[in-house]
Amino acid sequence: MIVPMKKVSLIIMGNKKEETLKKLRKLGIVHIEITEGSGERLCELRDKLALLESAVFAIGKNKKAEQKDINAEKALSVAADIACLDEEKKQCQSQKIALNTELERLKSWGNVDPSSICELASKGINLSFYEMSKTEYQDLPDSVKTVRLYENKSSVKFMVLSSAFEDDEEIISRLGSYCLKLPQMSTEQMRQKISELSARIDAIDAQIASYICYAESIKGAIRSFEKEIEFETYATGMANEELSPDSNQSVSVAYFKGYIEAENLDRLKETAANNSWGLVVQEPCQEDNVPTKLKNNKFVSLIYPLTDFLGTVPGYFEYDISGWFLAFILIFFGIIFGDGGYGLLICAVAAIPVIRSLIIKKPISPTFLLVGLFGLSTILWGTLTCTWFGLSPEQLPHWLQSLSIPLISNVYADKIWYPFWTNGAAGLTTAQNLQIFCFSLALLQLTVAHIKGAVRNKGRVKMLGDIGSILQLLGIYYLVLSLVVNAEVFSFGLVIAGVPVGTVAIALIAVGFVLSFVFSNYEGSIIKSILSSLKNIVSVLLGVVNVFSDIVSYIRLWAVGLAGAAISATVNELAGPLLGNFMFMIFAIILLVFGHGLNMILNILSVIVHGIRLNTLEFSSHLDMSWSGHKFKPFIEETDYKGESL
Repeated sequence: MIVPMKKVSLIIMGNKKEETLKKLRKLGIVHIEITEGSGERLCELRDKLALLESAVFAIGKNKKAEQKDINAEKALSVAADIACLDEEKKQCQSQKIALNTELERLKSWGNVDPSSICELASKGINLSFYEMSKTEYQDLPDSVKTVRLYENKSSVKFMVLSSAFEDDEEIISRLGSYCLKLPQMSTEQMRQKISELSARIDAIDAQIASYICYAESIKGAIRSFEKEIEFETYATGMANEELSPDSNQSVSVAYFKGYIEAENLDRLKETAANNSWGLVVQEPCQEDNVPTKLKNNKFVSLIYPLTDFLGTVPGYFEYDISGWFLAFILIFFGIIFGDGGYGLLICAVAAIPVIRSLIIKKPISPTFLLVGLFGLSTILWGTLTCTWFGLSPEQLPHWLQSLSIPLISNVYADKIWYPFWTNGAAGLTTAQNLQIFCFSLALLQLTVAHIKGAVRNKGRVKMLGDIGSILQLLGIYYLVLSLVVNAEVFSFGLVIAGVPVGTVAIALIAVGFVLSFVFSNYEGSIIKSILSSLKNIVSVLLGVVNVFSDIVSYIRLWAVGLAGAAISATVNELAGPLLGNFMFMIFAIILLVFGHGLNMILNILSVIVHGIRLNTLEFSSHLDMSWSGHKFKPFIEETDYKGESL
């Protein structure tokens, strides 16, 4: 559930900002809505934080070392030293790149020493070096005397005495673009300099790595400064009003807005009364940027590591779908992975940290419990479909085959199932049964979305719009079965027990559309609701098409699962013949581990791309959810890295 919030406005004396904030931080129940602060101290704190963060980044993931405890001031000093070293390293790297570029430019000229050329110039012998194509070289006038240094199929390198044509501007202009620009130092000196720079870079890296023993203290200092910045932001970001009864006395009041859990309101009222704060309490409205706090039981809360990873937070006025999210993502995960053998591996991976936590008597991370649930879901689906490590059913024990459900089991992949109403005239394959299962999941999940909408609008006329959407879903579901799965089995002329199923489906779509059209925008007037729908007639009509595409979209579960099964079977086929030969057995094992490992990685990506999408897009769009919320973060007193109150 989404915890109910109250909007509060606190009014205090302008000279008691810091005192008030310290008391609020100690109370730790108010989410303060101030996004910007100002002042020199705030800028100074941010600069220090940036320095500390750059130090942590520079240290990187060097090998672990025994940590040394230092205070924040010493941490800043260490960070400054690291920053200086890092800046010197960047300069060395820049110089090294420039020298390597220069060496690459001069590579074809061999060893170049500009000092010897300058020495000749001091004696009146001015030499210039050029490189041009053979054709252009041959077109040079006879007056230009050259010494050919090197020649290949396309170009010529040569040397000339500059004084030979120093008065001929035409030749000077013609040769200018081909002249070799001499370097500042010889190529040998460049190589020596590069060697020195490389040695210095290595020395700097070693020196920076030596500071790894202060890493935890620096990270602790970062947390300390983050809290100081938060405090200073709130202190300087409060709105301030001057109340000056006369010119000789300045009186001001400060105020800010925040949010608090409804159950903690009495505590705030008591604190406000004891400290003579002005307190205004209001109900949040749609225009307010209300933070969201979710509160669920321990099982449903297992989904939080995933939603935190995705950064998805429902808006305060939206739905908490944590339970439904968890239920459906477990199903989607199992279908996409689809292999009970993979499920066993996932459970084994999750079991190791869980058992370790139990042994050392530490709380078990919800992440590993969630991974374990994913593994169990995969095992269950693999059992129901008789899919284990990509092996064919004939290679599996009979008892495993007997645990599967015939309609969707690989054991009966070649069998045709004849529904009772077809009288053996038309049947369904196992693949089509799996498609029907996916579309049924779509019907279930999307119906849940509109039921939640109907419950929210319970007792209001607008509820008829949600009922209309449910009727459309039912009708379009049959339409999908007919158009996508099997038009003969699910024909529009189908009659079961005297009920014309196809006609009923069309009627449900029509009635549902009318109800949705008339009542989905109802806000006290049916005429206004109809006019609103007419204004958006294109979107309303596309909405029907979207329902069809949303249901069909769930076929991705079957398709991705089928692709994964094909990959695992192919890996087995490639490795199978090699396992019979002792010389190639190791290669076969490597192939199996690599192939199935790669398949599992691809399946994880598929869950993120497809499984999560069905929850956050298709399901959420039918709930009119945009995931526009942000987390409730109360201004709370914490301890710094040395255990002292901040």
